[in-house]
Amino acid sequence: MRKKLLPLFLCFAGIASAQTDSLYNSYLAMAGKPSDPIHIGEVVVTGTRNETDVRHLPLTVSVIDRQEIEQSMQPSILPVLTQQVPGLFITSRGIMGYGVSNGAAGGIALRGLSGGSGRLMVLIDGHPQYAGIFGHPISDAYQSFLAERVEVLRGPASVLYGSNAMGGVINIVTRRMREEGVKTNVNLGYGSFNTLQSEVTNRIRKGKFTSLISASYNRTDGHRSDMGFEQYDGYAKLGYEVTNNWNLRGDVNVTHFNASYPGPVRAPLLDGDQSITRGMTSFAVENKYEKTSGAASFFYNWGNHWINDGYTPSKGESPQDSRFLSFDNMMGVSLYQSTQFFPGNRITMGFDWFRYGGHAWNKFVSGEKAGTTSDLVNKHEDELAGYIDFRQNIRHWLTLNAGVRLDYHSRVGTEWVPQAGVSFHLPHTIELKASAAKGFRYPILREMYMFPPQNPNLKPESMWNYELAFAQRLLDNRLSYGVNLFYIDGKNLIVTLPNPNGSGMLNQNTGKIDNCGVETEVAYRIAPHWSVEANYSYLHMENPVVGAPEHKLYVGGQYTHKQWTVSTGVQYIDNLYTVTGNNSQTEEFVLWNLNVSYRVNRWLDVWARGDNLLAQRYEINAGYPMPRATVMAGVNLNF
Repeated sequence: MRKKLLPLFLCFAGIASAQTDSLYNSYLAMAGKPSDPIHIGEVVVTGTRNETDVRHLPLTVSVIDRQEIEQSMQPSILPVLTQQVPGLFITSRGIMGYGVSNGAAGGIALRGLSGGSGRLMVLIDGHPQYAGIFGHPISDAYQSFLAERVEVLRGPASVLYGSNAMGGVINIVTRRMREEGVKTNVNLGYGSFNTLQSEVTNRIRKGKFTSLISASYNRTDGHRSDMGFEQYDGYAKLGYEVTNNWNLRGDVNVTHFNASYPGPVRAPLLDGDQSITRGMTSFAVENKYEKTSGAASFFYNWGNHWINDGYTPSKGESPQDSRFLSFDNMMGVSLYQSTQFFPGNRITMGFDWFRYGGHAWNKFVSGEKAGTTSDLVNKHEDELAGYIDFRQNIRHWLTLNAGVRLDYHSRVGTEWVPQAGVSFHLPHTIELKASAAKGFRYPILREMYMFPPQNPNLKPESMWNYELAFAQRLLDNRLSYGVNLFYIDGKNLIVTLPNPNGSGMLNQNTGKIDNCGVETEVAYRIAPHWSVEANYSYLHMENPVVGAPEHKLYVGGQYTHKQWTVSTGVQYIDNLYTVTGNNSQTEEFVLWNLNVSYRVNRWLDVWARGDNLLAQRYEINAGYPMPRATVMAGVNLNF
């Protein structure tokens, strides 16, 4: 372990040595000498559940705000995250839609840990969002109209969020109306491959009452035959301020999509169709006082899946006799209260209960078994946990953090999850952070009970993430930059290997994670109308996985003046594995995107978006070439 951590600390020491004068000044500050004014950082909720200055968190949080989401002109949240968050990569297969099952894209990987394996959690307002049977996020459910902002915590978040958050979390904070009045927005767009995107949103605030109602319809023919995608979405959220300190809110979201996948180009597939409906609802009672805040909430997620896996005529296959059907759900209760007992102190205590699972079966529509069904799994499991998170500010230059979670699983048993970190707030708006955090994941129902090579005796996966970070703001906060170094040491990963006690393959707890890397970010507002930004991540994986590039670079710029807004960005991806193993395949490509909008008057904007304008030939999912240059154009109406 020491040999593995030594290069990390040496690398960080090299970065720190470049700031010798600043560090010297920090010692003067500790001795009571004058120092720079304290910079008020960005407030986030994901790292502690209560609103917290990001400077006081030991882990790294990236924030994508509403303005960035709107400027992307994308119906899905995920493409903008791929650009803006270093270390995060999301697979794709076409112009619109990710799908599920065979041929699906939308795989989310952070620092080489995949959400498709249940190692990365997506939250909506702090509530877990994943298929109860399969344990992974459903990427087509995360639409742009939901989000006020998105907070991405890079590193284990298991202390606060439990299993499936071992590699980090993506928290979608839903929209709300802050000012009094009524606002309605309509966005329409049309482009390449008969692609249509549409959305209408109404927001109201009348005294203590707020509401938000959104609906959208998106579709495309796709850039290949049998690659159509169609989606309907609806979202509603109501809120009421009972007093100045107590608030009620509830919401519901339903999305339905029909997707077709044509198979890899070398072996075209017929009848590869999916019909998926996902829904979620939640209700919360929130309190906020000067020295304490918290919430009690209930949430329920569900999904209906109908899948025809299709057949490949070139391989002599015939149409499938059966269809895969499933109903999964997940419900839970979350209670937490954060209290300041004395100046500089903050203690958050919480309780979680989750119940997840479902029923999956095959329904035979032809052949000898026509009209019959065959069960695959019909199970539910429970997770019960309590946690405490402690933060203490020591004067103005140091924050100590520590937390622990005691998690009980109805089948596996008890898991202890600790984390600790320290943050130094130095002169010249320098931030230095160090942290160590444990992440874990319980085996999901699919791995234990569905399809060979299932194994009901699997144990939890676990890992430790060690991280060092440096950040600074200069030029009256017009320039900001930061560097993160991390090392991940994981064990008991679930992998599929030959069965040591028989024939065939078997899921086994024999895998390891040995990942390390560097993540950097810089943003500079050159002038009131001009700004540029860049981020880069390097990821070294001892055991490479699909969908996690070794090098990922994004450089972008924005110009805003009078009626015009122009943003552009170039993304470089290198050594992206599309196939691992003895016949591994990697990809390298450069993508150039351009967005332009013009405000005609106070209620009408016209916009255009171009993706892959260099017309690159590349694949992210093996056998699924991505479309060349595509364009979209539309209007945005505000009333």
